[in-house]
Amino acid sequence: MANFPFQRLQSELAILISGTQAGERLPSEPKLAKQLGVSRATLREAMRTFETQGMIRRRQGAGTFVVGQVSVLDSGLEVLESLETIARRMNLAVTVSDLHVERVYADQELAEGLKLPLASRLVNIRRVVRAEGRPVAYLVDTLPEDFLKPEDLPENFNGSILDFLVARGIPLTISRTAISATGATADVARVLEIQREDVLLKFTSQLYVADGSVVDYTVSNFIPGYFNFHVIRRIGNGKAVSNGST
Repeated sequence: MANFPFQRLQSELAILISGTQAGERLPSEPKLAKQLGVSRATLREAMRTFETQGMIRRRQGAGTFVVGQVSVLDSGLEVLESLETIARRMNLAVTVSDLHVERVYADQELAEGLKLPLASRLVNIRRVVRAEGRPVAYLVDTLPEDFLKPEDLPENFNGSILDFLVARGIPLTISRTAISATGATADVARVLEIQREDVLLKFTSQLYVADGSVVDYTVSNFIPGYFNFHVIRRIGNGKAVSNGST
């Protein structure tokens, strides 16, 4: 079975997943690889497709579980909104867990992201966003301490720094965001209950105020399959190049 067609493998997996009740565990990776006649590496590659669609979830030390149908958070990227705002618009319930707020000092990445000197005093806010009880995103915001202190956050803080800053009347102007695909690090995989190196959608953002300062440097990791981000683009004004034909 060394030349097992990859498409056939995915078809076999699709049948297996669709025939398994939500919440139930699939056979172990060694057992499933033997059953399908493929290597564990090939099996992992095929299963990654179903993970990114949100159909299965691999949990470290527990196995691979079939995920029930979940609502997808759908949003355009032309306007910056918090996940909480998007969820309210769609009548979805999201919660925040694993909230950690601490003072840190700027390393090279944070200093460049916030345009501050190395070792500047900062406040770091980490949390997991859950949709229908499942971890779907891991957000890390870092702000200058002279702009936000840990004690400034209310006891009922809902997890959105953006909403908090807007409510305070901060003159926010634009957000500059780089979007990439990345593999989950060990720490991120643990809090999102996935496997290390599983594919995530990563947003790295800088939030600016009116004087051009960066007041928030954010790294957001989203599990594909739970989000549908899109951009509406206008047609450019460039003129078509003639090829000389009539």
